Amino acid sequence: MPSPTPSLSVERVLIAVAVALIAFLWHTSRQPVECPASVPEEVQHPGYSEYECPEKPHHGSWESWWHPQRIWSKPSEQGAGALTKDWNILYHLGGNGPWIEKEVNVVEGGIAPPAECRVEQVHMMSRHAERYPTLKAGTRMRSVVDKMKTGDVTFNGSLAFVHDWDLFWSDDSQLAQLTSTGPFAGRLGAFTTGVRLRTRYQHLLPKANPPSRKTKLFASDSQRVIDTARHVAAGLFGLDWQTSANVEVIPETVDRGANTLTPGETCPNYISDEEEGWAKGWKSMYDFRATYFPSIRARLSKENPRMNFDDDELYAMQEMCGFETTVRGSSKWCDVFTQQDFLNFEYARDVHHYYRAGPGTKYGAGMGWLWLNATTNLMVEGPQAGKMFFSFVHDTDMAPMLAALDIMTPEEHLPLTQIAEDRTWRKSQVSPMGGRIIFEVLSCHAETRGWLGGRDRFVRININDGITALPGCDTGPGKSCRLSAFVARVLRKGLEVGDYREMCGLDSSAPDSLTFLRQ
Repeated sequence: MPSPTPSLSVERVLIAVAVALIAFLWHTSRQPVECPASVPEEVQHPGYSEYECPEKPHHGSWESWWHPQRIWSKPSEQGAGALTKDWNILYHLGGNGPWIEKEVNVVEGGIAPPAECRVEQVHMMSRHAERYPTLKAGTRMRSVVDKMKTGDVTFNGSLAFVHDWDLFWSDDSQLAQLTSTGPFAGRLGAFTTGVRLRTRYQHLLPKANPPSRKTKLFASDSQRVIDTARHVAAGLFGLDWQTSANVEVIPETVDRGANTLTPGETCPNYISDEEEGWAKGWKSMYDFRATYFPSIRARLSKENPRMNFDDDELYAMQEMCGFETTVRGSSKWCDVFTQQDFLNFEYARDVHHYYRAGPGTKYGAGMGWLWLNATTNLMVEGPQAGKMFFSFVHDTDMAPMLAALDIMTPEEHLPLTQIAEDRTWRKSQVSPMGGRIIFEVLSCHAETRGWLGGRDRFVRININDGITALPGCDTGPGKSCRLSAFVARVLRKGLEVGDYREMCGLDSSAPDSLTFLRQ
């Protein structure tokens, strides 16, 4: 048998060196992960997966996928897409990117129930999982890309990649639907959410299989929302989930009145009021983005003097950073902009939803109180009313509920001339794709905490795996709120917001409360 040729030996050496280099880069690109100090060492798995600690089970994180473009490509001078110790673009996409954990204003100690407490009831409101852009947004993106590709211009600098870049959807039928590729695929994210819920709340699942009564999951009548509920159900109950659960679809029609998951669609005054209705959000965002777009326009024009972009085109380019990331895992559009550009974009999106459906519109709290009140009534009834309630909606339906809850309402409205650096209202961390707000009803041993004997009940709020204290009601275990105090708070808010039908201009025959939320 002939001996290996020298060239073949050299080739093998080069391959070995390349493999070693890749392994080294992969190892050094990951940040070391430490489980919370409260987790015993024998059940910790640092370094195996970023969220492999028992308190954060089963989530494929940004760093658990190898992104060759992050290792090999040299970011542009701006490089907002680069992942560093101090910067992660996923936290600045304004709800247009993948699910992320809430990190701002969270309670220390993790998501495990406080000592001497157990979760006896769970109520969740969740946005649909990662999706492609809507038709309107997709049209905006396609338009600016077509303009660039058909303009007979050779692009330089941060836009040089455009010549070889293609849209991240192949058919317009994909628009507005869940994504199915990449580490942040919507179908994967929804299924994973179901697994996480099963891991944490398995003790609340029916013991019999099949159960005597199926668990209802509630979804607004949008295909991406319905699909999210189904994938979550598969992760929670198993691939044969339909033997244990049903997805009940709630129409998004005006005739539903207050008996809806989507109050923004059933409130005529909110739709028609150009000063305080949904249009307020868009106007507010336009005002703020006009403060930072001129500098971006000047920079891109300097690189490519033959191109000029209007505000909608610049906005579409920033949007593509997040949406392409949900499909492909990363996006070169992120590196077109500076980190400051995306801090501004993040705030523009905060402003949009704050004034469109949150505390910044007079309709926000009144619309959000419907679901909050129905959920509070179920808490009072206790586990006999049902142990798990899951509602799937849009981000514009989560903002009103947060406004009614007053958990992130600032003392003053968000300014439109500069970023409010210390704000608590951050859409990126509250309602990213797949964002979820979970209310846990805790049953705790009272005698160990200085109260009367027996057990007492508390409400703890988990926003995207960040326990968040309710201002003025956080003296319970783990900064939870005593159920009786929570009920009183919701009742006071109901008196404050008044009758939904009157606020919305509905006649007396319209439903005046949310009644379908029952098991």
